[in-house]
Amino acid sequence: MTTVGDPSPASAPPVRSTALLTALVLAVAGYQINATMLAPALPNVIDSLETTSGAGGLAQTLFFLFSAIGQVTLARLSDHVGRRRMLQVTLVIALVGELICVLAPNIELFIIGRSLQGVSAATFTLAYLTLHESLSPQKFGRSLGIITAVNGGIAGVDTIIGGSVADSVGFRGIFLITALITVIALVAVQFWVPAGGTSAGRMDWTGAALLGVGLTGILLALNEGSSWGWSSVPTLALLVGGVLALALFAVAQRRDRNAIIDTSVLASRAGWPLLLTTIFTLAGVFGMLNFTIPLLTQNSGAGYGLSATMSALLYLTPASALGVIAAPLVGHFGPRIGWHRSVLIGAVGTAAALVPLVLAPQSPAITFVALAALGITYTGYMLTALTGLAVALAPEDKPGSLPGLNGACFGIGASLGIAVAASAVTAASGGGPPTASAFHAALWTAGGFVALALVTALLIKTPQSEKN
Repeated sequence: MTTVGDPSPASAPPVRSTALLTALVLAVAGYQINATMLAPALPNVIDSLETTSGAGGLAQTLFFLFSAIGQVTLARLSDHVGRRRMLQVTLVIALVGELICVLAPNIELFIIGRSLQGVSAATFTLAYLTLHESLSPQKFGRSLGIITAVNGGIAGVDTIIGGSVADSVGFRGIFLITALITVIALVAVQFWVPAGGTSAGRMDWTGAALLGVGLTGILLALNEGSSWGWSSVPTLALLVGGVLALALFAVAQRRDRNAIIDTSVLASRAGWPLLLTTIFTLAGVFGMLNFTIPLLTQNSGAGYGLSATMSALLYLTPASALGVIAAPLVGHFGPRIGWHRSVLIGAVGTAAALVPLVLAPQSPAITFVALAALGITYTGYMLTALTGLAVALAPEDKPGSLPGLNGACFGIGASLGIAVAASAVTAASGGGPPTASAFHAALWTAGGFVALALVTALLIKTPQSEKN
């Protein structure tokens, strides 16, 4: 194994890069498998817990919502307590959530378990920060591609296993598998990840609370508005309360020296266009892949009528498998052709791949080809390039600021996309079983988000290092 010095404390022992990368892959896999493995089992969750597609969508929405909150708050907290300790905390939280879902007798407890699992998305930002602090620039790019490849799933094997487990023993078996992986990751992190330096100051808990309340209110309103009524008191209360909390959050961040979000980064063209591109991209693709496609392909009336296993094998696995191949290559060549250019290539490719799917969702063959193409354009190019560009555009005195925000936007975008897709299906179905037109409406929302991502990608500032 090769070793590189850890630039944090001068007296720290050298880091074994292969062991470090292995531990971080296991850590992020614990979160990512919880996201991808459940997708083909979503209909089984709905049937087993005797609930609705709207409630199933809410569980997914809150999973990704809390992933956004976790990435901002826990990544910032790691500055004070150390990267390794924060990784361990997030994995323990995920383990508790997995055990709750194994035992959940109803959708309410299942939603609580999924929300706790979502918090562990902070492992991604913590992994990026740990790699950036511990590895040489050359190794960082390659390691970034490998970690990002996991963000699209484990070569599609996880979705196949998820579908097979759902068909044979039910969704609870999935969480027993992910719990075992989480335990292994905890051991690997303890032995192979450096503690990391700590900084002075205090954690901005007020800002974290306001951010959590604001995002939760808005996304819950979007998810439940079609069933509650868009003008109903609960929907309006959540929307108004969420917006007010975010407004107070913005004010508090300007006044707090220990703010969890650097507002100067948000205001620049190095910040807001990149963050919006991430949100819109994830909203379009995740809403489609993790909600609409599993329901469409397994619905016997308005869809393809496949089993969970066949749905995963034909429509979720190709994108994941191709992404595992493409992402490390993008990580290798990204610094050479430029992260900004890589983002533009990914944005154009993702939009092009989604067009036939939106126009002809009734064709299983077209759906298969479109989703396979997304494995290269989205999982390979966009996820890797967006993360690499966030690192390249971050201020030199605050290297973790933009990557942390961008990581949070992954969760915000995913939860937003699922909330909107679930709302579209519920509204177009008129309260009954999902219809073909309902699935088509949800796919159109995905196409709209991806189109917005293409526009905002053109507005991102090119890093100074790529202008020459």
